[in-house]
Amino acid sequence: MTRVGLISDTHGMLRPAIAGLFAGVDLIVHAGDVGGAAILDGLSSIAPVEAVYGNVDDPEDPRLARERTIPVGTLTLHVSHGHEIGSPRPELLVARYRADILVFGHTHRALVTRTQRAGMSMLVVNPGAAGPRRFNLAASVALLTVTGTQSDVEIIAIKEGG
Repeated sequence: MTRVGLISDTHGMLRPAIAGLFAGVDLIVHAGDVGGAAILDGLSSIAPVEAVYGNVDDPEDPRLARERTIPVGTLTLHVSHGHEIGSPRPELLVARYRADILVFGHTHRALVTRTQRAGMSMLVVNPGAAGPRRFNLAASVALLTVTGTQSDVEIIAIKEGG
C-alpha cells in the first residue's frame, strides 16, 4: 500500500494542519501555485515532494516541473496545474494526458471522478486549494491510497485556522 498526500494552490501559505493530515504518507504531490521555496521545504520535512509549477510560480524554479508522471505502486500518476489547458475540467485532462491517476489544481475546487479512456480506467483528482481562502471555498487537501491496482482518494476539508 502506498499513501500520497495531494495538495495544490497553497499560494505561499502552509497551514499548520497539513503536517498532521499528511503524517505517514509516502509521498506528497503538489499540483502547482506553490508560492515559494518555503512551502516545498515545509512539505519536504513531512515526506518526499514532487511538485509542478502553476500560473503564479516561477517556471524556471528547478524544483518545479511543468508536469510530472510518477509511479505510485503499480499505477502511474500524472500531475500538472491545469492552467496549461485554460479552464481545466476532467474531460479535457483525460483527452490530453494518459495515466491511471490524473491530479490537477488551478480551480481551487475539490473534485474526484472516475472515467474511462480507450478501455483504461482513470481517476481524476483536484485536491482543492490549501492556501488562503478564496472564492468562498473551504481549504482542502486529499489523501490517495494505492493498493495493487486499486486507487482510492479522500478529500479532507481543513478547518479554519488549521
